[in-house]
Amino acid sequence: LSEAGGLVHGVIVQFGGQTPLNLANGLKAAGVPIIGTSVDSIDLAEDRDKFKALCDELGVKQPANGIAYDADEAVEIANRIGYPVLVRPSFVLGGRAMETVFDDDQLKKYMLIALGASDLDGQPILIDKFLSEATECDIDVVADYGPVVPGGAPASDPRALVTGVLEHIEEAGIHSGDSACSIPPYTLLPEVVEELKVKSRAMAKALDVRGLMNVQWAIRKPELTESGKHEIYVIEVNPRASRTVPFVSKATGVSWARIAAKVMAGKQLVELGVTEEVTPEHVSVKEVVFPFGKFPGVDVVLGPEMRSTGEVMGSDRSFAQAFLKGQMACNQPLPKAGAVFLSVRESDKDQAVGIASELLDLGYAVYCTSGTHRHLAERGIETKLLNKIVEGRPNAIDLIKNGEIDLIINTPTRKGAGTDEGKLRATAVRNGVPMITTTTAGVAAAQAMRAMRQGDWEVAALQDYFPVTSTGQNTGDTVLSGTR
Repeated sequence: LSEAGGLVHGVIVQFGGQTPLNLANGLKAAGVPIIGTSVDSIDLAEDRDKFKALCDELGVKQPANGIAYDADEAVEIANRIGYPVLVRPSFVLGGRAMETVFDDDQLKKYMLIALGASDLDGQPILIDKFLSEATECDIDVVADYGPVVPGGAPASDPRALVTGVLEHIEEAGIHSGDSACSIPPYTLLPEVVEELKVKSRAMAKALDVRGLMNVQWAIRKPELTESGKHEIYVIEVNPRASRTVPFVSKATGVSWARIAAKVMAGKQLVELGVTEEVTPEHVSVKEVVFPFGKFPGVDVVLGPEMRSTGEVMGSDRSFAQAFLKGQMACNQPLPKAGAVFLSVRESDKDQAVGIASELLDLGYAVYCTSGTHRHLAERGIETKLLNKIVEGRPNAIDLIKNGEIDLIINTPTRKGAGTDEGKLRATAVRNGVPMITTTTAGVAAAQAMRAMRQGDWEVAALQDYFPVTSTGQNTGDTVLSGTR
């Protein structure tokens, strides 16, 4: 374009989500130079076969997976790698049409919908082994590999820098846009975090990233693995800015998008003085905002397809207080006293023990239906027994309508507005009762409720969490002024 006398020297495709990446090949074919990570590198990250070869070369594990173009092929792959599986179209944004599938019939029905969901014609359906009870983690990286200009010479002294490590509070399988998360990580061991950083930097180098990159990892803790050691799997790599970038910028006090733009325009990180990773001394928790209150009767179960419409941030010196502030900010404040309804699926009952024990110790009344009540009683934890909806009244719906329940912790076994569980969750939404649908978030909520009861939390300006430089400027000002 510049040769024709215009002013456009290139196009940046990193800041618009998935859509610009989908357009990159067409832009390149039309003669438009792509500034930043090259089209070839984007294709390497998006193409399942090429990406698998890259992971093998780097020694990075992936969940067992396959690619299907029709229903029969999908069923064959799912039976080979074993149910449950996570299935999704390629080249889509927001986890659109992504689903966790548990049997052949469900998979065949899914394929009828998914084959038309991709933004690009003829794209396959991606099938991955679902990693149950794994911890998910987002890592953002800024790197200055690749040529400064398309087709130019390689950059000198290139490097990759981790801008933030975000541990999800909800387990793997919940879309990253719908999961609360913490920076820095709040349960992962330092050696695991360091291994994640090393693998992420290696991925950026192998992909010749120039600008921003986001990697999503799943970590299975030793108690869940046959080896008795942590196992780390890459879920996906996005050679672009993720929705996490603004959050990481506010949490670290650095405008990473501004730095990435300068890198894509030709600057090197060392030239910009950006050579050290930033690990904040305080905790920032991202919590999400859902539109369910606008849609009475809709089941609010979280899953792999993104449903949130916004996000907020809570910051404090401790994780519990940061999580507490996040809940306040998203208009789901945790109760300071009262009653909690706790009902979880079979696989979550062991985690429910710690949650119930903490809540009872804090003085909350805890109601449970028979399965959860019996499991807790066998471990010496006495709760109030409540009928299931199918067993008659009084049940949880009655107590919600009467204002006798102040918080619900319910991990679903079935979803849909027509199920008993769906009716329970819909009633909670209509009556404004805060609700948590994963045990990991339930554990975090119990910690936050203890912090709230202790009453020693306070409010601070964002800049107060960052040190003052030798020039007298607070480093947090860089987020707002864009001076860095």
